[in-house]
Amino acid sequence: MNRRSFLKALGWTTIAGAVRHATASSRQRPNIVFLLTDDQAYNSLGCMGNRQVKTPHFDELAADGVVFHGHYDTTSICMASRATIMTGKYEYRHGCNFTRGSLTRGQWRRSYPVLLREAGYYTCFAGKFGFAVTDAPDKSGWNSNDKMPMDSFDLWRGWPGQGSYRTADNEFVARYAEKYPHVTRALGAAAQDFIREASKRRHQPFCLSVSFKAPHSPLQPDPEFDDVYADTIWQEPPNYDEPGAAHLPKQAKSGRQYLKIRTFRPPTFQKSMQKYQQQIHGVDHAIGMIRAELKRQGLADNTVIIATSDNGYNCGSHGFGGKVLPYEEGSRTPLIVYDPRHKSAGKGYRCRSVTGNIDIMPTLLDFAGLPIPRDVDGKSLRPLLNEPGSRVRNAMAILNVWGSIPTHELSVVTENYKYIYWFFAGEGMEAAEELYDLRNDRYEMNNLADHPEKQTTLNEMRSLYDLQIERWKKNCVRRSEYPEWGTLLDRSMSWEDKEKVIPTRFMRSDRESTSAEKTRRSRRTKAKK
Repeated sequence: MNRRSFLKALGWTTIAGAVRHATASSRQRPNIVFLLTDDQAYNSLGCMGNRQVKTPHFDELAADGVVFHGHYDTTSICMASRATIMTGKYEYRHGCNFTRGSLTRGQWRRSYPVLLREAGYYTCFAGKFGFAVTDAPDKSGWNSNDKMPMDSFDLWRGWPGQGSYRTADNEFVARYAEKYPHVTRALGAAAQDFIREASKRRHQPFCLSVSFKAPHSPLQPDPEFDDVYADTIWQEPPNYDEPGAAHLPKQAKSGRQYLKIRTFRPPTFQKSMQKYQQQIHGVDHAIGMIRAELKRQGLADNTVIIATSDNGYNCGSHGFGGKVLPYEEGSRTPLIVYDPRHKSAGKGYRCRSVTGNIDIMPTLLDFAGLPIPRDVDGKSLRPLLNEPGSRVRNAMAILNVWGSIPTHELSVVTENYKYIYWFFAGEGMEAAEELYDLRNDRYEMNNLADHPEKQTTLNEMRSLYDLQIERWKKNCVRRSEYPEWGTLLDRSMSWEDKEKVIPTRFMRSDRESTSAEKTRRSRRTKAKK
């Protein structure tokens, strides 16, 4: 769709008409600040009940806005999650992940930054972008500026790949290196500069997207905050480093997440938690910088702020490192939405509706007064500011089709329960189900799938799961084996039939990764001896 057709679809017949619309309605349309962290666990903030952490600016934002307690990333890994945030679609709808390929320009043209800019917003992106945008699906990577959509923003302060905590190593924020050598505070300074520039455009609303690298590994916190947790003794959660995690199926323990990332194992747990939380404290400081600049420029009363993360982090729960898996620590994240113009402002409301990263894009468009494309999977969360006790859906899917094949799964979560189905039944495994009562078992210690008194609930959750499979099969992109995985995750098919569907290259890569891990373990064992 060309620019003229796009504007016509929004109800404007000319570009000049779009500019007039932006000017005429700028007083009604809010500015938007979207803040995204990387690998931030849901329980890493004071406002989420953690009494050990020091996150005053996060907590102030939570007191000013609405905190969402049931927020999940529908694919808990950064590339797919970030593409989902931008497009409002499940991964199987946009087709972007490390082994699946880039986001196509056709998909990108319907992302929230493009739509907001087309509607007259002044836009900036700062930080880790997280995926490539190409004409056709491209698996060559996301580590090049050539594959970043810089021209889709009025101002670009982002970087390809993982970037570096050393500010000087990131080309478009290197100018801040002398005063802010750690990139987290540098992003705060870059955001302040953009806000000052945007304040000169009183006729034009702005959208600022800041994507922090923190607290993603490597754990390299800003030395400026070395004293913040120097004396803290971190409490271990009830499900920390469970011996063997006996109630979990073998599939969950077959990927790199299980006892393979050693950072949060008992010998290093205290030091790792200190660094991890110190990195989040650095983000908290940057949020304070951003909010202070909004106030200085007289923009705070008309600026919506949304803060969340691209996925959670296990930090040793169930013996896991990393994220990817559908358990609470890996897939659930904080979400705070603050609209200073709304009656909810300052009330400290809490919402327990199941929400997800698919909802970010439609929520941003709704705040901007723009139509939400019909083909998105997400829902606007704006109505929940009016009624935080209501919900936007009954159930939502969490999926993984990346990494070790046995760890590929589809889950369904409601406010009260989570159902997980593991399809893989090779290499001595059997297909497995898990059912957790999230009201009474947030740490997922008691699998209820085989409890007779829970069979009615189990069947209800199975039905919700089957509905998600139907949607997958009907709506997935027709490439990168997404149709095949819709079949593999189908509960009704036998393992014998599924074996015929699994692409051989995935089985080969899985065997290779398993073999490589066994070799590494053997070398570590010999080294200890």
